[in-house]
Amino acid sequence: MVVLNRIYTKTGDDGSTALGSGERRPKFDLRVTAYGTVDETNAAIGVVRLHLKDAVELDAMLGRIQNDLFDLGADLAVPERQGKAERLRLLASQVERLEREIDQLNEKLAALTSFVLPGGTAAAAHLHLARTICRRAERVVVELAARPDEPVGAAAIQYLNRLSDFLFVASRTANNNGAGDVLWVPGQNR
Repeated sequence: MVVLNRIYTKTGDDGSTALGSGERRPKFDLRVTAYGTVDETNAAIGVVRLHLKDAVELDAMLGRIQNDLFDLGADLAVPERQGKAERLRLLASQVERLEREIDQLNEKLAALTSFVLPGGTAAAAHLHLARTICRRAERVVVELAARPDEPVGAAAIQYLNRLSDFLFVASRTANNNGAGDVLWVPGQNR
């Protein structure tokens, strides 16, 4: 259970922050950047949800994803170490649920004949923005995982990879199941 009585603690005034383990790191530390970028993805999804008036099913999916992203942030905020008590970790079942939801949304979409430009409805445009932020989060988490002293669970990386796919398919769903997609025309303005 999380209890937040005081919002400001002044402990970060020196440019450091505490991981979930209590260990202090500089605010520019790659692990802090990783879970901060996951948080940014979550905030972008929150903006998307403002534009989903009648898309109850998609909104519910995004609500579950927002909760998963907090789980992921908690996972990243406490590095895996041998001999330590297990903390909240992202699970393969969360990745699998995301895959099922991608398949469910994708069933209703026509095949693509070109790349899709970010745009269409407001919800679709914001989903594309969330997708690009998610891709950045994935790059940072993969970079973190490549460091021998910074363990990251496989499910965390897999989840971010699937999430960007989900957000792409969701953007097409928000564009009238792809009918409102803005397609790239190679060399159109030459």
